[in-house]
Amino acid sequence: MFNRILIANRGEIACRIIATCRTMGIATVAVHSQADEDALHVRMADESFPIGPPPPGESYLVIDRIIDALVRSGAEAVHPGFGFLAENARFVEAVEAAGAVFIGPPASAVAAMGDKIESKRIAQAAGVSVVPGSASETSDVDEALAAARDIGYPIMIKPAAGGGGKGMRVAGDDDELVEGFRSSQSEAATAFGDTRVFLEKFITHPRHVEIQLLADNHGAVVSLNERECSIQRRHQKVIEEAPSPLIDKETRRSMAGEACALARAVNYRSAGTVEFVVDPERNFYFMEMNTRLQVEHPVTEFITGVDIVEQMIRIAAGEPLAFTADDVGIDGWSIEARIYAEDSRRGFLPSIGRLRTYRPPQTTRSLRIDSGVEEGSEVTMFYDPMIAKLVVHGKDRRGAIAGMRHALDSFEIRGVQHNIDFLAAIMRDPQFAAGDMTTAFIDRTWPDGFSGAPVTERERTVLTGVGLLAHLRVLERDRRITGTLREPEPMVRDWVVQFPGEQFEVSARLTGDGIVWGNGGRDITVMSSWSPGQTLFHGEVDGRPAVVQVQRQGTSWELSHAGISEQMTVLSGGAAKLLSRMPTRPAADLSRLVTSPMPGRIVDLAVGEGDVIETGQVLVVIDAMKMENVLRAERSGEIAKVHVAVGDSVSVDSTLLEYAAHASP
Repeated sequence: MFNRILIANRGEIACRIIATCRTMGIATVAVHSQADEDALHVRMADESFPIGPPPPGESYLVIDRIIDALVRSGAEAVHPGFGFLAENARFVEAVEAAGAVFIGPPASAVAAMGDKIESKRIAQAAGVSVVPGSASETSDVDEALAAARDIGYPIMIKPAAGGGGKGMRVAGDDDELVEGFRSSQSEAATAFGDTRVFLEKFITHPRHVEIQLLADNHGAVVSLNERECSIQRRHQKVIEEAPSPLIDKETRRSMAGEACALARAVNYRSAGTVEFVVDPERNFYFMEMNTRLQVEHPVTEFITGVDIVEQMIRIAAGEPLAFTADDVGIDGWSIEARIYAEDSRRGFLPSIGRLRTYRPPQTTRSLRIDSGVEEGSEVTMFYDPMIAKLVVHGKDRRGAIAGMRHALDSFEIRGVQHNIDFLAAIMRDPQFAAGDMTTAFIDRTWPDGFSGAPVTERERTVLTGVGLLAHLRVLERDRRITGTLREPEPMVRDWVVQFPGEQFEVSARLTGDGIVWGNGGRDITVMSSWSPGQTLFHGEVDGRPAVVQVQRQGTSWELSHAGISEQMTVLSGGAAKLLSRMPTRPAADLSRLVTSPMPGRIVDLAVGEGDVIETGQVLVVIDAMKMENVLRAERSGEIAKVHVAVGDSVSVDSTLLEYAAHASP
């Protein structure tokens, strides 16, 4: 067994690998960019080495710098994690040339499966069903147009190298293909250094189901069953679960058989994942093989009891697998939610900043959190915006969903925008609960963008009850401080509750361990030991348990629960009347400005001062956290001033362009 392993990665996956190495008694070596000098994975490791400036292209993607750290550290093996150099055959060869062991598949398998065209050829030869597509990759848009017309729209444009959803686009006609082709090439060049793309027929109503494999050096290939990864946005997974609610035993056996056949065809070793697109009739087609550890591997670990990272290390050390496929069962159900630093209500745009508050729920035997941050950590524009992976286990799917809902309500993050409310809304969605999903689930469920989960009668009752309890407990505390607690109770009276766009009267009174309130109907009891200053309400509302995040915002309360985030104000009747007479300040006129919706770097500026533009025309392209975002003109007019240049870094709401004063609104 190895004595020292270098981890050629950062963030949560580096921390997760370090955790397994610790249990195995193996020392760890971290590498870090200048931005990650004080990162959690660096402090967890036994030793660390700097490898360059913050941009990945100058640090984590520079093979020579990783190898230099490897040689200086004396590590005997390298674990690449996922992303960066994890699926780079040249990196595998460089590690081995330095006299160390690569904890992953051989370079030949990485190269064969990393090229999406070659992998399809190999899959077909191995008897694996594949999606119809172009016969070869291309860097020429005219060739792509000809191939698309031959295959038939809709078409999926995919980079020939790499994975993880980077550079993937769907085109429904020639115009969309031309635009998607350019964007796909640009993102692929940034992420993988390769502009080749290929085309596949886009399967309608598709589901994304993948098979997790382990293969050793002694000829054994074992399937660890499937994962469902259909909940995606921009081709990036958001929710994963194991097993899949669609797959039956017969389909599972067939998919596993084809996945294992493909692994044997390329003499595979280590952990790998074969991804399939599956239609509603359970017909499945090979998409690609990820020759690395997957982000979503924890759900498989929960239902199988297999530590996949440990098995990767043991396989790399030459040990045979200690179990067969017959030994691998399915214990319950597991769901993973990816928590990102992004604004769900602004098109999932990335967010950067310092984590002023980072308080995840307490881990248990059925709740796991994989994270590379802690309170005070900085989320930068240079890396993937994932903050943490929240993973739960239940005896069945219903129990796993309930556990995830409770955990999301309890997860406190402040300082950056995050997608917890969006994840909670998915958990509440009746179609998700029924297992009825495709890769278009998010676009279909929120076609106009996410604006919060619907407020049902139950959720309004919970938020109102918690807000009232908080308000009355604060008044009670104030009376204790002022010494007026023994005076007649002033809080047994009517109050006016205000939510955005909604106002109603209630009566409320404190009891020994909670409050009782009502609004003309039946009385509702709220029971909790919550006290002023606490940011999480744990208790019961109307006889049912509830967890609500509570934060004071001036005279209001910011409440978050079940995918809903709202401000609630509690006023006396007189105060409500006076407030209604207050004038409102008119909003500033920003109609002439084009501002940045996200932090990032300007990679293309398509207009100049004096240009006359039309609605829909491309204005600016911003690279944010490894994704390109195209900003288009929302109206026609003349550009009076350009405030940025290519290469500039911008923050949220930075002014990019300015229309001329005579531009029509």
